[in-house]
Amino acid sequence: MRATAALLEQPGQPFVLTEVDLDAPRPDEVLVRVAGVGICGTDLEFATFFPTPALLGHEGSGVVEKVGAHVTSVRPGDAVAMSFASCGTCALCRTGSPAYCRSFDAVNFSGRRPDGSTAVTHEGREVNAHFLGQSSFASHVVAPERAVVRIDPSLDLLRAGPFGCGFQTGAGGVLNVLQPRPGSSIAIFGAGAVGVAAVIAASLSGCAVVAAVDVNPAKLEAARGSGATHTVDSSAGSAAEQLAALLPEGFDFVIDTTGREDVLRTAVESLGPLGRAGVIGIGPSESMSFEWRSILNGRTVTGIIAGSSLPQLFLPKLLELNAKGQFPVEKMITYFPFEQINEAVAAVRSGSVGKAVLTF
Repeated sequence: MRATAALLEQPGQPFVLTEVDLDAPRPDEVLVRVAGVGICGTDLEFATFFPTPALLGHEGSGVVEKVGAHVTSVRPGDAVAMSFASCGTCALCRTGSPAYCRSFDAVNFSGRRPDGSTAVTHEGREVNAHFLGQSSFASHVVAPERAVVRIDPSLDLLRAGPFGCGFQTGAGGVLNVLQPRPGSSIAIFGAGAVGVAAVIAASLSGCAVVAAVDVNPAKLEAARGSGATHTVDSSAGSAAEQLAALLPEGFDFVIDTTGREDVLRTAVESLGPLGRAGVIGIGPSESMSFEWRSILNGRTVTGIIAGSSLPQLFLPKLLELNAKGQFPVEKMITYFPFEQINEAVAAVRSGSVGKAVLTF
């Protein structure tokens, strides 16, 4: 079948709207008509180097149109959110940790199915797709069943897409991994969509101190409106000094969403004894370094992928919290028609929107 897609013809160039051809779903695959798709920092990072022609996008939601012969968890007409792919057969997948699937890179970042094929072609050329189980910068997606999560049809379908990555990642880092006790303290570095999701989760957890750190005053204001008890504008002076003034004994927990070496070092060094740092961000730094004494006194640094979540369980939980008004992310979202994808990307890059969602 044919689908409208935003192709990346060259790394770092604008997306180009065009028509592509999709294979019919295989026995373990699902065809989804996309209703909306969020733009994530991971899309923008991979757009600078992913092999082209490429079809990105991984925060999609929509309605199932066809299912393969072996698919049992969804059927045509179901409302779904989409998340990352996993092999389903390795020990980590089988024990409920698909975010750490031993084949994670191969099934999410190779641009291909596990057998090396692609479901997407453009004018006879094979397109590198299957990005994080989806490649949902398109009107239709062929996704593996494991990347598709059935959701309550009464929910706002357009809002659901970013729960598959950004909101799940930030919230899961707090709720699934760090699990702060009531009355504890946490500092969250980066107040974009992932960071604000972490702020909301920390507030839900009963943290007494929730400090958001960013260089953008507007983002800090949004974080405060989402539950941050304190904000730190690192453009106005040393973040380390401001955090030390706030809690001289150090924080119980920190989360870095920036992927910057200097920021993560500040985050780790702001921990108190037995403090835990969660590393979420994919950013510009290729390496991280710390002064060795900064991780003494029981401090730990933990890498976190996709909020360490099992999407089939965690996404419905988050969406239910959102429906009850307890996980209020809608004020972060700005909607753009799919045809304005490049304008939406520019808005995300400039920081003028918290979460851009493309609609069909």
